[in-house]
Amino acid sequence: MNLAPETRAAGTATPPAPLYLRRSGTALLIDFSTGEPALLHFGADLGPELPDLTMLRDPVPHSALDVPVILGLIPQASSGWRGRPGLRGHRNGRAFSSRLRLVSAAAAADDAGSAVISQTDPHAGITVRTEIRLNDGGLLQLRHILANDGPEDYTVEELAAVLPVGRAAVEVLDLTGRWCRESHPQRLPLQQGTWVRSGRHGRTGHDSSLLLAAGTAGFGYRHGQVWAVHLGWSGNHESFVDTAGDGRTVIGATELLGSAEITLAPNARYETPWLFAAYSAAGLDGISEAFYAWFRGRPHHPGAESGKPRPVVLNVWEAVYFDHRLPALLELAESAANLGVERYVLDDGWFRGRRNDTAGLGDWYVDEQLWPGGLAPLIDAVTGHGMEFGLWVEPEMINEDSDLARAHPDWIAGPAPRSPAGTAGTAGRLPERWRHQQVLDLVNPDAWQYIFDRLDALLRENRISYLKWDQNRDLTEMGHNGQPSVHAQTRAVYRLLDKLRSAHPGVEIESCSSGGARVDLGILERTDRVWGSDCNDALERQTIQRWTGMVVPPELVGSHIGPTTSHTTARTHDLSFRAITAMFGHFGLEWDVRQLDGAERRELAQAVALFKQYRPLLHSGRMVRADEPDPGLRLHGVISHDGSEALYALVSVSTSFAEVPGRVSLPGLQSEDRYRVEAVYPAPNDARAFMQAVPPPWLADGVEATGRFLAASGLPMPVLNPEHGVLLAVRRVDETDAAHSGHPVRNS
Repeated sequence: MNLAPETRAAGTATPPAPLYLRRSGTALLIDFSTGEPALLHFGADLGPELPDLTMLRDPVPHSALDVPVILGLIPQASSGWRGRPGLRGHRNGRAFSSRLRLVSAAAAADDAGSAVISQTDPHAGITVRTEIRLNDGGLLQLRHILANDGPEDYTVEELAAVLPVGRAAVEVLDLTGRWCRESHPQRLPLQQGTWVRSGRHGRTGHDSSLLLAAGTAGFGYRHGQVWAVHLGWSGNHESFVDTAGDGRTVIGATELLGSAEITLAPNARYETPWLFAAYSAAGLDGISEAFYAWFRGRPHHPGAESGKPRPVVLNVWEAVYFDHRLPALLELAESAANLGVERYVLDDGWFRGRRNDTAGLGDWYVDEQLWPGGLAPLIDAVTGHGMEFGLWVEPEMINEDSDLARAHPDWIAGPAPRSPAGTAGTAGRLPERWRHQQVLDLVNPDAWQYIFDRLDALLRENRISYLKWDQNRDLTEMGHNGQPSVHAQTRAVYRLLDKLRSAHPGVEIESCSSGGARVDLGILERTDRVWGSDCNDALERQTIQRWTGMVVPPELVGSHIGPTTSHTTARTHDLSFRAITAMFGHFGLEWDVRQLDGAERRELAQAVALFKQYRPLLHSGRMVRADEPDPGLRLHGVISHDGSEALYALVSVSTSFAEVPGRVSLPGLQSEDRYRVEAVYPAPNDARAFMQAVPPPWLADGVEATGRFLAASGLPMPVLNPEHGVLLAVRRVDETDAAHSGHPVRNS
């Protein structure tokens, strides 16, 4: 990074040195020569030397400001920026337009990829400190902290983080969805104006754009320049691409604040969520590499310190739902253990008054009528089989039909204040129910403490290794004492998770939110995996997992083999397709496995064993996705970082326009190395998966070829029936193996 340990703007005769961060092929360049931090470049590495940046200022056109317009680190109208402003705020309607100027820019002493920039506007009475990190792997982090230096309250309406996008970008891609159909892509041309994705759910949302990207024409998985951002925040938010009239484009995101939600008293501060940004010159797979490197570089990443693999899970929900009879649950535990399951999760229905989804939320005590001996008999059986025990909770919610709601009606969040039980006051209007439930006001310190104490007691009194932490409704009309409180509620949830993890460091936590309605890097800093969707239909999951995996590595995305006929779509799929789909995630089962016959049970046990065999690769390697021209086929895989092995899945999601698939490339291998490719699941003669009179010869015994050949020419693939797949295992062949095979190691 080219920056002195600390550069100050005031009182210096020469312009401050620019900030130039470079890592892993990505660079960020900020110029200070005008007194305002100006965003000049985010994208490809520009090399070790920079020209004289004062000679590269923009021209001044006719009918415009008399000076070049600056794209500031926080874009401002006071500098001529006519696009979306970076800061909107005021003091009772005054000080509405900021003129922030550089105070200091300092490199982090212990990290060459980090810097802190401070700006101030003494007339508005505010200071903004910006923290920037360019991590190994090329993922950039940026956030602002605004301080109220004035004598009166200052209201923050918006404080956005933005980055410049190269002129080559002409397309926008983001994600959308709904319950049981999360993370589906949509594209549109990049044009002058602003493309905005708003999330007003009080949580991240089923339709949240996990990734917002701008790129060159037709950018794909393996080609094209791409600039992408993600906001690490679990509350209301907006992400946007903004192209101004002068042709410059920024991409960014911001917390979406309610009316007067952030009003700062003198000396108070507001901290934005982290913006995460990546650049790739090699398509979307390069974006994933940057995010995966950041995740896996964290000291608290699951298994990073302990080396413990991600355990195979059985969740009992779709096996028993609310039918919590101990004999059946014990049978499930034994059956699961015999299949190779390593973690058993008891889902909704174990606590007081919970016989269905209309009552009981908030009463986090083991139901004495249903469990006269507590959870110990089941936990002892589960751990006796060598499995971990996990438990479902939904701490942020409350049923009106609960002891907690009757004792503390004022703990229910809503648009109007509510009086405590037994007092003469207003009941206060409540939001409409969602799944028969309301939101518990965790901004209320008494409610927060109650939830912490109950969860802490459950974890202290029982051998629980895992919490499935659910959140099954949007936070509509979210308020505390009559004021909007999504921001405060989100921060309260973060504090709750942080304190529980500190008190119980050995307990893993899953973030589930009606499936995939809370998948973001804010919640994933405090949890160990997300539940990608409530839909276990393998066909739906192919898309959901592919696009969730653009940002989140597979070891953090729960993916289960569901029942033969899906409970959410009524589609029926063979076990091989369901298992192949679940392999590329945190693998598990959500199925009444007691009912399996001999052949199906053996196949399921083999699938579990196959996952365990490839688990170290799947949860550490590079994810690759082929730019397959046939819309009926998809190919993805994971390659070890040394290029020695890979596991690919070729999947048929629909009938093809061609009689045969033709030669399908296996991208990402070392070009000059020789590899052996074998089909490992299902068996080549499986008539359910394949529809062909004669298979390609290599399918039965494998074939050897160079990485260059496999990428450029590919292999003739078998004819798959729709909604089936095949797993292809690839390993590098050393010279001794190649000599014994009768094939030359290299052809001249």
